[in-house]
Amino acid sequence: MKVIETDILVIGAGSGGLSVAAGAVQMGAKVVLLEAGEMGGDCLNYGCVPSKALIASASIAHQMRNAQVYGIANVEPQVDYAAGQSHVADVIAQIAPVDSQERFEELGVTVIREFGRFVSDREVEAGDTRIKARRIVIATGSSPLVPPIPGLDKVPYLTNETLWEQTTRPDHLLIIGGGPIGLEMAQAHRRLGSRVTVIEGSKALGKDDPELSSIVLDNLRAEGIEIVEQAQAAKIHGTEGALTVETEDGRSFTGSHLLVAVGRRANTEGMNLDKAGIETSRAGIKVDAHLKTTNARVYAIGDVAGGLQFTHMAGYQAGIVIRSAVFGLPAKASTAHIPWATYTKPELAQCGLTEAQAREEHGDRMEVARFEYHHNDRAIAERKTKGLIKVMVVKGRPVGASIVGHQAGELIGLWSLAINSKLKMSAISGMVAPYPTIAELNKRAAGAYFSPRLFENDKVKAVVRLIQRWLP
Repeated sequence: MKVIETDILVIGAGSGGLSVAAGAVQMGAKVVLLEAGEMGGDCLNYGCVPSKALIASASIAHQMRNAQVYGIANVEPQVDYAAGQSHVADVIAQIAPVDSQERFEELGVTVIREFGRFVSDREVEAGDTRIKARRIVIATGSSPLVPPIPGLDKVPYLTNETLWEQTTRPDHLLIIGGGPIGLEMAQAHRRLGSRVTVIEGSKALGKDDPELSSIVLDNLRAEGIEIVEQAQAAKIHGTEGALTVETEDGRSFTGSHLLVAVGRRANTEGMNLDKAGIETSRAGIKVDAHLKTTNARVYAIGDVAGGLQFTHMAGYQAGIVIRSAVFGLPAKASTAHIPWATYTKPELAQCGLTEAQAREEHGDRMEVARFEYHHNDRAIAERKTKGLIKVMVVKGRPVGASIVGHQAGELIGLWSLAINSKLKMSAISGMVAPYPTIAELNKRAAGAYFSPRLFENDKVKAVVRLIQRWLP
């Protein structure tokens, strides 16, 4: 067996692992990278990238059907689902070189395309190679959670990993799971011409602000998507093209295809983590604030660490690990400023505390600044007036922001910066955005925070009257 000694061993070539490998090797560390599957991980091959590509196709179809309001005749699009999937594959292919084995080997990383198993607290075997590393980073990501619903194992079903192999448009797509993945794919397929039924065991978009999520759900229903809540799947049966989901309350739903989108599970199976003294929980690998596991030589980042399951979260955590493992500097991870977005139309985005969370944590000290999309001139011009922004403020500083509406995912980044940098609302209100842009919404939300203090304050008005008497 070949033996390699290295400074840093990265297990998993998804977003987090690739960021650690690229950063560490370019700063002079010796790096070995293990990946048994596809370079780029879930995000590139099965998640973020393909889903947004399909959403783009669906958006074009929707615009064609609803062009009359802009002075252009509505037309029913001729949807070629297989060609749409070719578009998805082409998008992946264009991005793939950035994550490729060739690129990382050019950077100086030793890439081994094998599954890694721990044999000691600092050694991992991959194929015919044993790697001994000073520091190890586990970034193996997550896989679709397949719930133990009776009958599911006996019928054909799709997950986010297999959906992209589908070349025939589903006639009637059943989706188990009303979270972001389920609802994004529900709207995309409805706009591409499929009938869609979403079956959710509790509340759809249950992790988001209910006032804002209701706007998304109302719009999805208006587009013809059936969303059934408080409907726990109890039994599945049928054959290809005719599948039935029965719920605990006695209802049944029949469709041609079934997509399971109920969550994710951390990829830890078969790694022999116990041989390295690494403890796990139901959520994933246990880590401390420094992202270290119960083995101080080993870090875990991204989905496998059991926290927020976002590509940008893994990338952020990679930066924490680089500071710690490469430079030996103290570094802690935080989630207070991590944003997320659901790419339905309208989009739904969140950063920091929701209104309910902020009220529970800060009580009466918390204020909410609100601004509606229908007051934004660019939103009016583009007929995208459905939505609002809420900012939760404590002592003049934002502690959370919730946005629903056009480009919400683009707008939320400013609030991540504000929360992370401890900026005051005055800094946001002092920002100048080009006119007319959707970006003005952030500034106007900050303005809404100050308006009562300036325009509804008798003391301010008295001072202004006094100043006016003395001005020449």
